[in-house]
Amino acid sequence: MKPIVIGCTAGDPNGIGPEVTLRAALQPQPRHRRIILIGHRPVWERAAEIIGHPPPPEIDSLDQPLPRRATWNPVATPAPRHCPGKIRADAARAAHAYITAAAAAAQKGELDAVVTAPISKEAFQRADFPEAGHTELLARLAGNLPVAMMLFGDKIRVVLVTRHLPLRAVADAITAAAIIQAVGMLAKALPWMGFPDARIGVCGLNPHAGDGGALGAEERDIIAPAIARCRRRGWNVHGPVPADVIFHQHLHGRYDAVVAMYHDQGLGPMKMLSFDSGVNLTLGLPYVRTSPDHGTAFDLAGTGRANPASSRAALDWAARLAARPNPWHP
Repeated sequence: MKPIVIGCTAGDPNGIGPEVTLRAALQPQPRHRRIILIGHRPVWERAAEIIGHPPPPEIDSLDQPLPRRATWNPVATPAPRHCPGKIRADAARAAHAYITAAAAAAQKGELDAVVTAPISKEAFQRADFPEAGHTELLARLAGNLPVAMMLFGDKIRVVLVTRHLPLRAVADAITAAAIIQAVGMLAKALPWMGFPDARIGVCGLNPHAGDGGALGAEERDIIAPAIARCRRRGWNVHGPVPADVIFHQHLHGRYDAVVAMYHDQGLGPMKMLSFDSGVNLTLGLPYVRTSPDHGTAFDLAGTGRANPASSRAALDWAARLAARPNPWHP
């Protein structure tokens, strides 16, 4: 079987990313899987010390015979100062460099998939990076492609229409085009994930999905017309459904996935059900990118208590999807 090469970035070196990523990589893996841990060697050595296990060997490049596990430092600058639990611009610059190198290697075909460990959005701001997070950065690095953010666990699958926005800005950001893009990407992603019927439910924005306009006009004026256009394109989509009902219906099999209007509308139910094992998948990229569905957890950094279950799930799903035809691969 052809090896599947997965690059795993360290994320913010001051968070739990290096530790949980290394723990996940050191779990028993299929023989055809190759895991490349991307980041400064001292970052992985410190993570190895925390978990009490020697780090994998270091390689100089990806164009050599690859061991089953290895670390790779593609960054010319020195490792950032080691400050567990601290929000620092130098750590953000290192994390940004790891992501950039991983994306470039994936686009060249040197990596079959990328798993990204958590970054700090506040640290990214301190380092003057314009992107709000991984999703936006990876979309730009791939040529400003349209992308969508999908979160899922064993029982729940959600795609967001809007992502990292203040709640005050959400209603203005919900457009027919944004809804159609989210539904269309989900309709392509679900068969890739093993759901050939791709049954999609779409949340309303307002309580009771607007109650016919009594509690808001977005459902009547924007969401319902967008759903009608989606149906005309042949997608198996239903809604708008009140958000306090749709996830119950999803769990009982009416829908294979849900399109949520904003971040916490979708991620609240998702994390309630899959807090320790959730996976973030970026739809629209020409390569597979997953990540654990949690943040840097600075309060746990360096303690050895961080749970690697979500990183293991992200790694396993990256390998699974990389072995299947990517609907966005050119």
